[in-house]
Amino acid sequence: MKFNLLILDDWLRDPISSAEARDLLEVVDDRFNRASLLLASQLPIADWFSQFTNPTHADAILDRIIHNAYRVQLQGESQRKLRAAFPMLST
Repeated sequence: MKFNLLILDDWLRDPISSAEARDLLEVVDDRFNRASLLLASQLPIADWFSQFTNPTHADAILDRIIHNAYRVQLQGESQRKLRAAFPMLST
């Protein structure tokens, strides 16, 4: 393991295929209780399971992630919106 921290940004923005889930499970399992994993997502945790095409993979991956996690939920406007050169209309 080369890195103490692996950051996955835009976590589960798109659905995960079975092949992708197998690869992800290998990475998550290798890091479990040995190295840190940071997930950044705009998708609520309650919706994560539905992003996997294979429920067995979803159970295995999410079990390793969720139960040993520290959760930080940010609130407020997007910093991209607040700092944009040209202000966006609210969406």
